[in-house]
Amino acid sequence: MAFIADRLSRIQPSPTIAVTTKAAELKAAGVDVIGLGAGEPDFDTPDNIKAAAKAAIDAGQTKYTPVAGTVALRKAIVAKFKRENDLEYTIDEITVGCGGKQTLYNALFATLNPGDEVIIPAPYWVSYPDMTLMSEGTPVIVECQEENDFKLTAAELEAAITPKTKWLVLNSPSNPTGAAYSAAELRALADVLLKHDHVWIMSDDMYEHLVYDGFKFTTIAQIEPKLKSRTLTCNGVSKSYAMTGWRLGYAAGPVALIKAINMVQSQTSTHTSSISQAASVEALNGPQDFLAERAEVFKTRRDLVVKAINECEGLTCKKPEGAFYVYPSCKGVIGKKTPDGKVIETDSDFVTYLLEAEGVAAVQGTAFGLAPYFRISYATSTEALTEACKRIKRACAALK
Repeated sequence: MAFIADRLSRIQPSPTIAVTTKAAELKAAGVDVIGLGAGEPDFDTPDNIKAAAKAAIDAGQTKYTPVAGTVALRKAIVAKFKRENDLEYTIDEITVGCGGKQTLYNALFATLNPGDEVIIPAPYWVSYPDMTLMSEGTPVIVECQEENDFKLTAAELEAAITPKTKWLVLNSPSNPTGAAYSAAELRALADVLLKHDHVWIMSDDMYEHLVYDGFKFTTIAQIEPKLKSRTLTCNGVSKSYAMTGWRLGYAAGPVALIKAINMVQSQTSTHTSSISQAASVEALNGPQDFLAERAEVFKTRRDLVVKAINECEGLTCKKPEGAFYVYPSCKGVIGKKTPDGKVIETDSDFVTYLLEAEGVAAVQGTAFGLAPYFRISYATSTEALTEACKRIKRACAALK
């Protein structure tokens, strides 16, 4: 349509949301579908957090808040960074947004000029390139190979940096692969970044608490304090605290950057819900013991899925360090035929086949910038995962 802005032609709807929507539509139509597309914990928000939200409503905390977030919440975020990451911030260095996605977008929109480059390691969360394009920046995609556990190496980073580079996006643990950077791996990247003082770092730590097998989470500003003045450390309550629908993300960085982010937000959403902010104070300040308990459940599910996928003909799957995703290779099924004679030519063909033949909804690797793979979210019940893996195995066995 002629009145639609040209900039929308540069981007695509979120593929992960599209898969989840398709699965929901099929379920509503009576089709037996197991959705493995959504990056959403199946756990409920803890009762103490819900109680804090109810108390805030009863106390009349239903008015506008400061654009950057309430003082109480920003103090809780400052305390969280000190307690868990050994990072010192003031409340003026904190911004709160409507989910982690808005915080990231605000930062890109506030800083990118036409032609500015953003280094995005692939596989990547689907929104990074599109948010860059919407902000008139240029995504520079660096394909990270499976033999390097889908992680960016120092040599690859060095080769990708140009005079136009403005940001490097680091997501650890990763959506979609679950790969997490060790302290040594971050150290190697930091050594490269120290040589290029025009490059800023966007550290997306949303899955911080979802790590397994004794893996110790670290963030890059913690590894190299000299980078803190040009790092935006991003996080939120969505994944760890099972608060996806509450829409609250936050970030910490230098005051000038935070002011710019808040300026953008002041002319868009103004702020996220006052009730979500009150609930998030309790999330960050309240009991944290359930985090390890839930992570243990996710670890069990990870192990179940990795084992099952590796038993499927034509599929292989690495065991990731964190998040609640696996990123299996479907290279071994490319070129095979389905029972009705259709050739599987791409990972998109394969996930379509899984959905149509067995009612299993996953997301093609093409959406994340590296094929032929597909993403499975194991943030669903163990029973559903067990059945889904049986169906995937059956679907692979039926290929010729």
